[in-house]
Amino acid sequence: MIVFFFCAVFQHLFAQDLSANPEKYTAHNKGKFYIFWGGNRESYSKSDIRFRGEDYDFTLHNVTAHDKPKGWHCDFINPARMTIPQTNFRLGYFISDKYNISIGFDHMKYVMHQDQAVNITGYYPDAGSYGEVLPNGQVLLTEDFLKFEHTDGLNYVNTEISRVDDISSWFKLSNTDKVQINITEGLGAGFLYPKTNTTLLGKERYDEFHVSGFGLSAKAGLNVTFFKHFFIQAELKGGYINMQDIRTTASKADKASQEFWFFQQIIAFGGIFRI
Repeated sequence: MIVFFFCAVFQHLFAQDLSANPEKYTAHNKGKFYIFWGGNRESYSKSDIRFRGEDYDFTLHNVTAHDKPKGWHCDFINPARMTIPQTNFRLGYFISDKYNISIGFDHMKYVMHQDQAVNITGYYPDAGSYGEVLPNGQVLLTEDFLKFEHTDGLNYVNTEISRVDDISSWFKLSNTDKVQINITEGLGAGFLYPKTNTTLLGKERYDEFHVSGFGLSAKAGLNVTFFKHFFIQAELKGGYINMQDIRTTASKADKASQEFWFFQQIIAFGGIFRI
């Protein structure tokens, strides 16, 4: 009887202790899902671009390119237009408190600088008829000679594995269910599915989706979570893209290839929850 009495007392005291100091929702991540949507800016290294077809095979050397930002705009949240800006989507699942696996879609835009002078090797028909030949042996990338853009876009479909660490204590934040600060790092790999807008050697414009190659990436970021479920995440992301099968015209015999490095700056908004 005495044993039962003490068991009941200890059970009551332990229950009171738990109610006084309940474990915070943000203390553990395992089993949670998250989703985010955001925008990006990017920059690219120079690249050599090779163009091949039935009667031409030439390479443009050290070609420069830029992104095509739209700025903060309602298109980011308009379902009918949200693929127009440079955007990022990611859906992930925590396999442990610190590690998660995710799938995502980085919608970047790549625009070759028009009217730049570059070195060229190889051959193509009707040289000089596009206003492209320069006296120093270089070519000028006129629109009649070449227009080359991955503007709808440079689509990097990828899987990432990431680590998340709570650093709220660094900022003396005790109630992480109200505000939690995390750092995150990750590695990713995937394939490129660009829609390449090309006009080449006077041929008809081509602009269709096509799986063109692969990419590898690494990232680091800062995550601020509010009221358990909502967060803002800023990331710096860099990587390598290799595309050996870029469609350039309606003919399957015509294609381009290039490889380059990219650097992304991302701001995203999302939610984290347990089902």
